[in-house]
Amino acid sequence: MATPEELLAKTKKPAQDAMRLHPFYRGKIETYPRCAVRNMDDFSIWYTPGVAEPCRDIQKNPERVYDHTWKWNVIAVVSDGTRVLGLGNIGPEAAMPVMEGKALLFKYLGGVDAVPICLRTTDPDEFIRTVKLLEPSFGGINLEDIEQPKCFRILETLRREMEIPVWHDDQQGTAAVTLAGLLGALKVVGKKLEDARIAMIGAGAANVACARVIIGAGADPGRIVMCDSRGILHKGRTELKETHREKWELAQKTNAEGRTGGIPEAMKGMDAVIGLSKPGPGTIKPEWVKAMAPDPIVLTMANPVPEIWPWEAKEAGAAVVATARSDFPNQVNNSLGFPSIFRGALDVRARTITDEMCIEAARELARYAEDKGLSAEYILPTMEEWEVYPRVAAAVGVKAIEQGVARITLTREELKARAEQLIRKAREGAALLMREGIIPPVPAE
Repeated sequence: MATPEELLAKTKKPAQDAMRLHPFYRGKIETYPRCAVRNMDDFSIWYTPGVAEPCRDIQKNPERVYDHTWKWNVIAVVSDGTRVLGLGNIGPEAAMPVMEGKALLFKYLGGVDAVPICLRTTDPDEFIRTVKLLEPSFGGINLEDIEQPKCFRILETLRREMEIPVWHDDQQGTAAVTLAGLLGALKVVGKKLEDARIAMIGAGAANVACARVIIGAGADPGRIVMCDSRGILHKGRTELKETHREKWELAQKTNAEGRTGGIPEAMKGMDAVIGLSKPGPGTIKPEWVKAMAPDPIVLTMANPVPEIWPWEAKEAGAAVVATARSDFPNQVNNSLGFPSIFRGALDVRARTITDEMCIEAARELARYAEDKGLSAEYILPTMEEWEVYPRVAAAVGVKAIEQGVARITLTREELKARAEQLIRKAREGAALLMREGIIPPVPAE
């Protein structure tokens, strides 16, 4: 088994490689034609004069834009760079590598075309207006890395006022994948969601959404105890009323015991802890894990370093440990959710992405892991298991149809086959470009 020193050295390697390879490739995505270009005469079809006829068709019936253009499969990844990963407010230019990476994952894992857009504004009203102006060009909007509390109003307003799906991956995406991991972990230790006592460390956009979605999936809100940077949320935290409406609402419905104090008091006797807070190590201490219920579940997902190192949590008695990192078992990564959730939403031309669609995605991820064989080191699928993405896309599309937010109706089998074809095309296309040297090989160190 690797020593803690070896494990720590391993955690530094991705950052070192990133600094070497980002400037080598000078970006992670580019555009390629979808249509056939047999000779120069074809441009009279794809551009003038032939293109005028599709334009007239769309003018008569705007919904035909989904048939004539890439709107059926393209989304915008939009950020203001105010809350990037574990980096904070780094601005729109510095946020671009993250948004490009997101676009790459959308394509490779979900077959979804995505365009990164970083806005030079921190004003929520200007942000909302700008995104609304983009609606004719995109089939969906993925909001990313926006600070709270404005991220809640931005999402709420855009979902209400736009006719294409808008979601905030840091909220709904994190919630869906966290719920999937929690469901798998609870199965491993033989506990039920409705009975579980859950400590939630951090009360930012991610954990607020996690609480809402986990409660929507059947958890007892009274058995949840949330903790922000000032301590446990409870009915006496009246300072939240004016500044953090979402946290105030959770303070009213969670923590039936009326606990006060900080992280150790929140974790005491709990079945699971979900950390989406300050990067560690040391944010969560081993002795606090020891004070949890028997067979505790520790889901610590701060970026880039979890609130407690996995080996420390295990030594303290954790039965299941998960992080957001790919270099440890049980990676709770949004990349398991957002590509297939948007795939399903786009394939039925959904008007929105509901919490119920996210819950169904989480349950399908958990079902897949259970089908493969759950264990303490396998509570949810990995990104390598690409077959899970069509399954989740189909489940999301079916739920959208059931809820009446889809424009078109397809069967589960049709949705799964469509997702498989598009995801396979994206993966095989990337492999072909690398094989042919169009994408240059990674240079030796």
